[in-house]
Amino acid sequence: MAMKILVTGATGQIGSELTLVLREKYGAENVIAAGHKKEPPPALKAGPFVTLDVRKREELEQVVGEHKVQVIYHLAAILSATGEKDPQLAWQVNMDGLYNVLEVARIHKIRQIFWPSSIAVFGPKTPKEKTPQDTILSPTTMYGITKVAGELLCEYYHRRYGLDVRGLRFPGIISSETLPGGGTTDYAVEIFYAAVKGEPYTCFVRPDTVLPMMYMPDCLKATLQLMEADPKRLRWRIYNVTGMSFSAAELATEIQKRVPGFKVEYKPDFRQAIADSWPRSIDDSAAREDWGWKPDYDLPKMVDAMLSALRKKLSGGKR
Repeated sequence: MAMKILVTGATGQIGSELTLVLREKYGAENVIAAGHKKEPPPALKAGPFVTLDVRKREELEQVVGEHKVQVIYHLAAILSATGEKDPQLAWQVNMDGLYNVLEVARIHKIRQIFWPSSIAVFGPKTPKEKTPQDTILSPTTMYGITKVAGELLCEYYHRRYGLDVRGLRFPGIISSETLPGGGTTDYAVEIFYAAVKGEPYTCFVRPDTVLPMMYMPDCLKATLQLMEADPKRLRWRIYNVTGMSFSAAELATEIQKRVPGFKVEYKPDFRQAIADSWPRSIDDSAAREDWGWKPDYDLPKMVDAMLSALRKKLSGGKR
């Protein structure tokens, strides 16, 4: 019998693309996409779709039972900037949702769980450069707090109940497919849309703001690689990963090399304080040593790929 996989948050930035990759790998009928919307977006209509509120355990129980789910990719979350506007909702979705997933997994003997953590677990007391795998976690946002608590909860369920929970501390994710969903690194996606449309861009962080980033194909590659890794080789449940680090100005300059005349101005808002609390670069040597992680994209390669993909997308598929 084919393995049944549930993806929560399947309509989000990572979920929408990960669902397609999983369906290609395991068969569309075996990957159940779950989101809070009533109707799936067109890209997800090729396989099963369910409406699910992860805060309601009975809904989760029903989906897992009905579809005989064996693996869960739990991506449903409220991100950093949105979470600061409604911290109570961020706690409910991020923490109650994860607790429900872990409890249902324990009761139904789920084989594997993937859960994304974030560089938001770090904070002002964390080393800024080459942030180590094992370091001080001192977040200043509700999103970061839920990710630290989530990491500890995942560790607990692994230690106490033997659940095979695995996760990655993702940096900012850059994608050409889905618009960003309320994160502090959203500027690194929005800036490309402006450039391709021939519009000026107003960036909400300072030009010298350096943050770790990752291009979506590397994000998907890291997720699948970790889930397929030999459990005996894993020293941690949640791993640092990164693709590249650059400043907002460096990103703008790379785009301007390819889009002459593209104008960017900088007007920092409340997200600047969040960005300032995060690392500038990440040490992901543990992931490289334990399961062979290595990104495919650096800044120039990512910029080329993003501009090419968005030009195609915004011209209706015509080059």
